[in-house]
Amino acid sequence: MTTRGKRAAETLYDKPLSSKGKLEVNLSTYAFLFSEIVQYSHGRVTSLSQLHEKLSDLGKHAGFRMIDVLCLREKTPKRETRLVNHLLYIQKTLWKTLFYKEADRLEQATASESTFYLFEDDPVVNRFISVPKDQSSLNCAAFVAGIIEGFLNGTQFACKVRAFALKDQPSTTAFEIKFEDSVITRDKMLESVK
Repeated sequence: MTTRGKRAAETLYDKPLSSKGKLEVNLSTYAFLFSEIVQYSHGRVTSLSQLHEKLSDLGKHAGFRMIDVLCLREKTPKRETRLVNHLLYIQKTLWKTLFYKEADRLEQATASESTFYLFEDDPVVNRFISVPKDQSSLNCAAFVAGIIEGFLNGTQFACKVRAFALKDQPSTTAFEIKFEDSVITRDKMLESVK
């Protein structure tokens, strides 16, 4: 029985992830689950580049679904149309939803106006993965790169994203975001309308 004026029953998207009101998932549970995803993916590929691609593909599905989750949880949903504002939204809101903290920094490449870098010091997806010596270039943050790419492509900011460790700081991962020319052109048009 419902009465007029009362809010309809809350849906799954309205409720926090835990019943105590905290939005935290046990880190050991997350680490175990992600480790199983990496092992499962590793058993179905023949090269390290294929493993990165498989992890990225899995992340794209998660990133695309995060669009709905964030839109439904925000009290006043607003779609960002400007490129830099959308990247700042990812750095702050999306990152807080996924990792309970903001990404460390966001920078635009000096050589290209269509390339941006999002930096994360010690990403949680790399923290609990044991990497064999023969696969030292494995970076499980390819999964997070997929999340970023899925989120951006799903919100009409067509791009390609890849993750790599910095040479001088191996614990820091950079996410290189390369936007298609159409996105840059649209952003310039929006700037000129202002």
